[in-house]
Amino acid sequence: MATKNHPASASWWAVACSEEVTAKKPLSADIGEQPVVLWRDQNGVARALEDRCPHRRAPLSRGCIRTDGLIQCGYHGWSYDGETGRLKDIPNMKNEQRFPPLYKAQSYAVAEAGGFVRVSLEAQSAPAALAPRLGLHGVSHVGLAHGEYVSALFDAPGLLLGIRGVRFTPYLAAELRLEGGRLVMERNCQWQLPHWPAPFSSEFPISLLSSTDPMTGETVCSLRDASLTELLTAIIAPVPAARGVTAIRWRARLGENLLGLWPRQLALGAAFKLFDSIDAAALREVIPSVSIRGADLRAEFLQTSRAEAA
Repeated sequence: MATKNHPASASWWAVACSEEVTAKKPLSADIGEQPVVLWRDQNGVARALEDRCPHRRAPLSRGCIRTDGLIQCGYHGWSYDGETGRLKDIPNMKNEQRFPPLYKAQSYAVAEAGGFVRVSLEAQSAPAALAPRLGLHGVSHVGLAHGEYVSALFDAPGLLLGIRGVRFTPYLAAELRLEGGRLVMERNCQWQLPHWPAPFSSEFPISLLSSTDPMTGETVCSLRDASLTELLTAIIAPVPAARGVTAIRWRARLGENLLGLWPRQLALGAAFKLFDSIDAAALREVIPSVSIRGADLRAEFLQTSRAEAA
């Protein structure tokens, strides 16, 4: 669970799409058991504080955003600066020197890029840029723990997501490997055409190349044809939330050259979607395979990272 002092707490978690964070209403999010409130200040900069007012522990996300960019608790009206978390205003008490330093909300580092707002509980460095902003976007919440969700993404992506007209197969074009600090693999796919017997077809005209952050599970997927032409790119950003729920933000875009009958069908409707519910019976029957190697590679990554930091 990515709470403070956990090894994953220094990671950058995509807790919101940029469109969700506004100057009109605070947004509540979780990083594990840690509640976070997000909003934009008077300059349009995304801010993040612990979603608890230091006064009476009321959720700041139930308050409001002032015209000067401060967030105001809805319980007693105490207002806080988003950059520092410092208490700036108490109703009927205007002398800032009298504000007790104890009443300072916990602030968190925020980085916005590529259409995601990322937050780190204990940031050590800026997040690496993954991809430009992808136009399609959405939010999903599933009743599955974060680690289980990422494992299912490795072993059985078809239970978690859908790409219009695409069938995921259990066969890999390239085994999972650690490359540039990310877990990279390529899965063979087919168009949803009649096959007999389908599970044993040797024809794989398309494939899904994925690159996953070992700590957060944030994954960049690229659907490609046999000539390696990009048909669709998606970023899937799962974040552990409270009570064993995983919150997923995603962004996607279609390729520029959709040639042929089946590639063109991607543009006919919802090309990409995440499922809000998981087929528990089908998930139970999935035999862990890629996720086992993923766990080993993640341990290798952590060991290397600790050795480099020492």
